[in-house]
Amino acid sequence: MTGRKGKLWIIGIAIPLVAILLCSTFTFLWLRRPKKGVLSSQDRAGANRIEENALVWTIEQKSSEFTLFDLSELLEATKSFAEENRLGQGGFGPVYKGQLSDGQEIAVKRLASHSGQGFTEFRNEVELIAKLQHTNLVRLLGCCIQAEEKILVYEYLPNKSLDFFIFDERQSSLLNWYKRRAIIEGVAQGLLYLHKHSRLRVVHRDLKASNILLDQDMDPKISDFGLARICSSNDAEGNTKRVVGTYGYMSPEYASEGIYSVKSDVFSFGVLLLEILSAKRNSGFHQYGDFLNLLGYTWHLWEIGRWLDLVEASISKEMHEAEARRYINIALMCVQENADDRPTMSDVVAALNSESVVLPEPKHPAYFNLRVSKSVESAVVVEACSLNEMTITQDPQGR
Repeated sequence: MTGRKGKLWIIGIAIPLVAILLCSTFTFLWLRRPKKGVLSSQDRAGANRIEENALVWTIEQKSSEFTLFDLSELLEATKSFAEENRLGQGGFGPVYKGQLSDGQEIAVKRLASHSGQGFTEFRNEVELIAKLQHTNLVRLLGCCIQAEEKILVYEYLPNKSLDFFIFDERQSSLLNWYKRRAIIEGVAQGLLYLHKHSRLRVVHRDLKASNILLDQDMDPKISDFGLARICSSNDAEGNTKRVVGTYGYMSPEYASEGIYSVKSDVFSFGVLLLEILSAKRNSGFHQYGDFLNLLGYTWHLWEIGRWLDLVEASISKEMHEAEARRYINIALMCVQENADDRPTMSDVVAALNSESVVLPEPKHPAYFNLRVSKSVESAVVVEACSLNEMTITQDPQGR
């Protein structure tokens, strides 16, 4: 009996001690846990390495159609990213001209190391654009993921981007109406492919003049798919808390609520069409009295029947009044406030290719009635318009 009582006494002490030890261990681990949504720099680096290794593995599986470049090869091609080879600044890093050892010219986008969302866009573009093939889409040749470097390699297009021509008085004269019409139709065909005819249903989300590159024949190619999203054939629209895009081209439902669809791209195309016709930027548009933007000015001219007043002088003599009215009508259909009222890109292409297509009268465009005075030039809406060529991100819920 004495032995039994001794065992019970030991168990009685051991159980509370074990319980206390377990509680202490659990409390310590709980306090040391990463807070929700917050990772240490080591944890983030480890997670990034896992993602990078997975992406490299994916690329190597499709090596026949996509090249995984070595960093030393790209350093040699760009002369170590020499400033004289710099072509411009993309949304997530600078772009350089390069030449491979076989003589092929390339454009190299080097991801900025401080770009917080950069790897997401980098991975998105690698996984997405490699699957897209169309004459009006820029071709992604490959990428480099090495050390801290994340680099995208594209075909080199010698004539820069569309904004270089249409927003510069000296350069815009190089684009006559025949060439501008071909650019409009090419961009429309590229979007139609993304929305309907590609293996994926893609919403670009950042269509703008600076993302339309021009080849040696001045034919257009849509570029920069870092912000693009894939929609299933059953999804009419998507929603995001993180709004990405460019002020001046963003549809109202996307800018305010984060709702995007193919109709978001249609809106951006309408803005682009008006910019090509007028050689004026939509945002930061202060030359015409109270009209804050190009959409408002266009709507005013539409209502009073002075369509040719919108068209840039260098091409107005090449257009008939009926032709100017038709193109402005198409553009205004694209930028209507309600997404359901906007045409699809199939409708747009049909309207561009046939004068026999009867066009409906457009409803007023989004943002058409915005006004600004000099006394409120620091307001958010004006600040937003001044950032017309910057890719931005924001949370529509203010979070």
